[in-house]
Amino acid sequence: MPENLPATASFPHHELVATSSKVIYRNRWMTVREDETLRFDGHEGIFGVVEKPDFSLIIPHSNGGFHLVEQYRYPVRGRYWEFPQGSWEGQPDADPVALAAGELQEETGLRAGSLVWLGHLFGSYGYCDQGFNVLLATHLLLGEARLDEEEMGLVSRWFSEEEVWRLIVEGRFKDAPSIAALALFERHRGREGLLT
Repeated sequence: MPENLPATASFPHHELVATSSKVIYRNRWMTVREDETLRFDGHEGIFGVVEKPDFSLIIPHSNGGFHLVEQYRYPVRGRYWEFPQGSWEGQPDADPVALAAGELQEETGLRAGSLVWLGHLFGSYGYCDQGFNVLLATHLLLGEARLDEEEMGLVSRWFSEEEVWRLIVEGRFKDAPSIAALALFERHRGREGLLT
């Protein structure tokens, strides 16, 4: 903590408020808006915000490892491994568990006998309001994937836990929400019955 800031210093709940807001861009996946802002100390500014619905991220765990998916990510011009995840733009308020079950089956063909909610996180709250629910999927049954047109080229494969950590070290697994989900998985691993 900076020396000039007392340990008991408190700030207003809303340190930054919008005095006006305008939508700059909108499509079916996101809205980009620009807010004129006022800080609690009187300073004015501008803040750009991306609005996106929350998504569900699924950790499919079986036989001491994880089922991952790999797909081409256009903004970074590369293919990387990650956990299955997604949202339904037609149902932005979809139940996270139903969403997780649907995305898991769509991307991998797997059906989960058990889905346990591990937590809710934000991926990039410096500029985007999107959060994500992390769910652990176990008691998996194989089936056929049902990829939509935006997911063509997506592949799915099982990796041991050791292999997943190696993918991260090698830079082939770079999805920050997936890596954060691994931290929740490790935190909850010891809960009674979680991985039985």
